[in-house]
Amino acid sequence: MFTGIVTDIGEIVSVDTGGNSGDRRFVIATKHDLKAVPIGASIACSGCCLTVVEKADGRFAVDVSDESLSKTHLGGWKVGSRLNLELSLKLGDELGGHLVYGHVDGVGRIVAITPVGGSVRFDFEAPGEVARFVAPKGSITIDGISLTVNEVDGNRFSVNAIPHTQAVTTLGRAKVGQQVNLEVDMLARYVARLLEHGKT
Repeated sequence: MFTGIVTDIGEIVSVDTGGNSGDRRFVIATKHDLKAVPIGASIACSGCCLTVVEKADGRFAVDVSDESLSKTHLGGWKVGSRLNLELSLKLGDELGGHLVYGHVDGVGRIVAITPVGGSVRFDFEAPGEVARFVAPKGSITIDGISLTVNEVDGNRFSVNAIPHTQAVTTLGRAKVGQQVNLEVDMLARYVARLLEHGKT
């Protein structure tokens, strides 16, 4: 479990396609001290909960299944790709964002980037099955970043990123048309399920 507070920007340093299996192994460079991170631990990588299978000084490896590649934008990762990293939450840690599970609900797309004062407004388009859970002033995880939704218009929604968020996450170099991993707030999912159940 995570909080959506990014603690490092990692970089892909190698990609192994794994022959004909369809799976891939990514080796990721990080500034995190990995001595306390055991093999088998979970790290959120641009919003995806992935398992550490190997590690060395300043880098770790994760295996990603063909299923995960098809449901996220990880299939587009290549050497040099930058990604948001967060180590898993420990009991007693500060919950600075919101509860994030690292289970991507769908892939969205940046449709507009607009400077607003010192901040930047990002407009996203979400798949219909994800958009139904997005609410104004609610929480959403975008590439592993916990953000507050400003406005919702159909399948589109907006968030504002302050300069600090731009500096410490990949949003600082984001471009229109770029794909992003989306995870909706679990509370919104449960509320929707309760409302659907109440109609039957």
